[in-house]
Amino acid sequence: MPTDADLAAAYRAGGARPTGEPMPAAADLAENYLRPLADLRAAVAGMTREQVVARPVAGRWSTLEVLAHLADFEPVFVERMKRILAYDSPPLAAADENLFFAALRYHDRDAAEELAVIEATRASAARLIRSLSAEQLARTGVHSTRGPQTLEQVIRSVTGHVAHHLPFVREKRAALGLPSPA
Repeated sequence: MPTDADLAAAYRAGGARPTGEPMPAAADLAENYLRPLADLRAAVAGMTREQVVARPVAGRWSTLEVLAHLADFEPVFVERMKRILAYDSPPLAAADENLFFAALRYHDRDAAEELAVIEATRASAARLIRSLSAEQLARTGVHSTRGPQTLEQVIRSVTGHVAHHLPFVREKRAALGLPSPA
């Protein structure tokens, strides 16, 4: 089973499968896709509104901003998966997280609602992922900045998105003097 660090590395690598590694079963992809959610929930557990909006680390987003970012981008990734399944070589538009951050009032949002969006989006998409055949996982879309990507690559990339952001949330907890999640 991949670690959070493995999942985050897959995100940063654009979902590329290591050379020689066989295509994973759809059920394994779905399990890995859901796994970081418990860690995310634990990472924010017990934080007050003041703590989630605090920016204790200079130049970094607050915990709420990280949650809002994840809640905004989970549907973007799922829409890419659905486009690849429904269309032949569809275009997959890049999205700029800084434009979302600037326009979408992240600090006016609610941490529990953002977590609920992330969890509901992943639960729904995991049902779809579990049903995929190897042929469907090999279907491609054309990302506007990364070029051709298989459905498997999109899934592997988004799987690591939460894991990529977990260290930043944990860093904020520590900077606020909060205990590490169990």
